[in-house]
Amino acid sequence: MTRTSSWIALQNPTFRRLWFASVVSGTWVSAHETAATWMMNSISHSTLLLSLMSTAATLPFFLFILPAGALADMTNRKKMLYLAYIWLAVCAGGLAILGWLNLLTPYVILGSTFLIGTGFAFNAPVFSAVVPEIVSNEELPSASTLSGLQLNISAIVGPALGGLLLLFVGANTVFALNALCFLAVLISIAPWKPQVSRLPLESFFESVATAIRYVRYSQRVRIVLIRHAIFSFFIAIIPALLPVVGLKELHLSPSNLGLLFTSLGIGSAFSAVLILPWARAHFSPNTLTRSAALLLSIVSVLMALIRETPVFLLVAALAGVGWTVSAVELWVAAQRAMPGWARGRMNATVIMVSQGATALGGILWGTIAATAGVRSALLVQAILILALLTVTHLLRHPWSIDFTVTADLDSVPAMVMNVGYKLLYSPQPKDGPVLVTVEFQLDRSRGSEFVDLMREVRLIHLRSGAYSWQLFEDPSRLNTFRMEMMVPSWTQYLLQQDRMTKADREVIGQAESLHVGPNPPEVRMYLGVNKELLSHKHRSPERFVVPKP
Repeated sequence: MTRTSSWIALQNPTFRRLWFASVVSGTWVSAHETAATWMMNSISHSTLLLSLMSTAATLPFFLFILPAGALADMTNRKKMLYLAYIWLAVCAGGLAILGWLNLLTPYVILGSTFLIGTGFAFNAPVFSAVVPEIVSNEELPSASTLSGLQLNISAIVGPALGGLLLLFVGANTVFALNALCFLAVLISIAPWKPQVSRLPLESFFESVATAIRYVRYSQRVRIVLIRHAIFSFFIAIIPALLPVVGLKELHLSPSNLGLLFTSLGIGSAFSAVLILPWARAHFSPNTLTRSAALLLSIVSVLMALIRETPVFLLVAALAGVGWTVSAVELWVAAQRAMPGWARGRMNATVIMVSQGATALGGILWGTIAATAGVRSALLVQAILILALLTVTHLLRHPWSIDFTVTADLDSVPAMVMNVGYKLLYSPQPKDGPVLVTVEFQLDRSRGSEFVDLMREVRLIHLRSGAYSWQLFEDPSRLNTFRMEMMVPSWTQYLLQQDRMTKADREVIGQAESLHVGPNPPEVRMYLGVNKELLSHKHRSPERFVVPKP
């Protein structure tokens, strides 16, 4: 097996157990979704309730994924995985028990779908952070490829399996078997020992606030979030109305309903294995996503007009092709726009925005389908996609993701941990806020260049943890400027130093090179004492001992 083989990560025993368990569990999750959709249609004739199944599954991601991402960086990840999978097993098993007791109602099914979605929302960010810890750097590309393959296998096999089991053993047995498969994943991760960070951990609120600040001050991340939101809003019509068309318009049997979702999975696998490698060699990421959007608008028109089952299965496969091309390219763009230190929280933010837009889209398209008809909803979506493609083309692609073509220097860590101060004592992790000041002396002729560089320095500091940054000019001293930066705590200050990249250091170095004083720029740091004054706590005298010369 070569070092570049797509299967090399399976040589890692922990990843191999986790991958096979994920394939089995993912397959049963897809079977569970097919069975739940069939049960909803059996006990309710409401088009709106049927379309809300996808909304109930995705809404928890919008509500809980960001706190889950923060918790994933703060807690023991192995324990968090255990809790998430136990929760999923209880929810799936509880639905089976309620089914055997004949207590299932449309709202019970929607509630169960929401609770299972909640489990996946808390599982997703920690699971995405666990894989890089389990595998080596050499195995990571293979692990990424195999994770995508696992989703395609589950999407192909699961719905067909669920459709067959509905005929022979019923939906309740499918729910129960899914619960058992969730527990199998726990067994697969039992031998894994998670890594422990050497740096102090952020508090929950600091972690969430840092994620929000990074999004606010990073243009690339904002573009990625906008694109994910738009894509998810429009693609929501597929999971929302595909089962509606199959059950209400085509009157499919349980096995054929499973084949409908299997066709969607086959299209996704075909796209990932054959289309994307060729397309990436010939087209830019932005062109690929726009072409996929155009294909999805055509798919919506075909879904509105075609009512022959064999042809409709081909349309579902085309939907899988367009869906996968857009989703994969947007996900790659997101990973390249994120710094390594914030990947967990940024992934959680992307998932939150995507699932929130999917939930909103599911509600809108389901409501239009229930009031004006399925065809109207599909045609409206197709027209809106074409209109958006036209407008963005006329505006010269303001949200282009072609920045992913070149390497992102911001992703290269500086590997410098320099506090840079002679401290009389070591601050405690929660001490703060921390005020850092830097005083520059400049040649007035280069003032404009300095201010431009400091604009970039401001964004660097605000993205990496500062919550306040200002630049002042001293009116009493010629050509003297003072930068002031506030960081919430000593922990955040240490983390900010660790988060600096080579590109960040280069910009800061350029700004410092404009200093013309006889000595380097004067740097001072201050710790806030307001919290101690308010709580009547004082530092022990031992912490203020001045070191002997």
